[in-house]
Amino acid sequence: MKSRRLSRKGRRTTIVGASAAAVVAGVALIPNWTAGAAVTNDPTVDASTKATFQKLADAVFTDRTQALVDGSTSARTQHTKGFHGSVRLSGGQSHAQSSALGQLRARKNRLAKLGEKYSAGNTTVTLDATEVHGRNAKVAVTETTSLTYKPGTTSAKGPKTTGFQAHHELTFRAGRHGDWQLTGIKDTDDGYLAVNQVATPSAPKDDKPAASSDDGPPTAPRAATSYPAPANPKKLTGGTYDYKAMVAYAKKYWNHYNTAYPNYNGEGAGGDCTNFVSQVLKAGGWKHVPGYTNDYTKWFGTADIQSDSFVGVNEFSWFALSSKRVTPLANVYQADLGDVIQMDFNRDGSKDHSMVVTYRDSSGVPYVTYHSTNTYNRSVASLVASYPTAYYYAYRT
Repeated sequence: MKSRRLSRKGRRTTIVGASAAAVVAGVALIPNWTAGAAVTNDPTVDASTKATFQKLADAVFTDRTQALVDGSTSARTQHTKGFHGSVRLSGGQSHAQSSALGQLRARKNRLAKLGEKYSAGNTTVTLDATEVHGRNAKVAVTETTSLTYKPGTTSAKGPKTTGFQAHHELTFRAGRHGDWQLTGIKDTDDGYLAVNQVATPSAPKDDKPAASSDDGPPTAPRAATSYPAPANPKKLTGGTYDYKAMVAYAKKYWNHYNTAYPNYNGEGAGGDCTNFVSQVLKAGGWKHVPGYTNDYTKWFGTADIQSDSFVGVNEFSWFALSSKRVTPLANVYQADLGDVIQMDFNRDGSKDHSMVVTYRDSSGVPYVTYHSTNTYNRSVASLVASYPTAYYYAYRT
């Protein structure tokens, strides 16, 4: 995931005037595309063809979700196998889909070893926009998926469901006889962090944090991912911060965006994950520390301007540690409500993604909520199973 990350020296994308207007209610809209209108430059792409594009996209992501469901018969009844003729998968995409389903079944087995199983899954796909150029078409869709934790498993001690919303761009090409084939699928969120996605998260190679020094930013120690973790209970009431308010804010805005802040998801904005986490913490009582935007010891965010530490993954870590507002946790499974977990996917020392804990079950498993890809109450066990080679960092707030 290309989360927003900024260098210590202030190398950053312009913050003021962000692309919030380009995203409405969390759904990425492609400029100059027609949403639901008839396409005039290719009469073969009528309303019926568009509906079939949408149904094929629904089948692709439904099959991927069902590959994670315990006892699912999706291997024998794949929805995509019912598409033949005028709209279907290309040979290359058929192979890619088979590979994805194999990876997801392996992920399901890793999750089961950690005590997490799903009894049911539901995926719906809506068509947002269509762009046609001759025999080539691009279709923007929104996927909304929920998974139900299986009763009798460790994960059943937590929330009943987990869910996410993701955005994709599908590429179709028409053959000589007018038959359309799905030739490509691209995730358009700034991240590949949906539980049914298999693409490897990426991070810019040219934006690494400066080396730590006596007067430089503090370095966060990595957190272990072994389960169970040593006990480290958190006092949730009577302290400085309102953790219930943090959870309530995350629940309210996980799948859409508070218009009081810019939205940095999509269109190369760098990702909205840390911006979202900062909003959650602010809702729970974190106070602004005004100053220059590129000073990591300052922290503030409004609709008009945000400090680097409010929106940047590494800068947030530097501010949180230097201000003593957080203390590092030795293990990700020690995290509790309102605590923050970060990930470094390629282990290059530069953090890539921020999440906030919104649930902790009785077996000691935290569940996180985040933007880019918008996700609610995903278990840490699921993250560890999906990204076992990543570095993890955990902060007690």
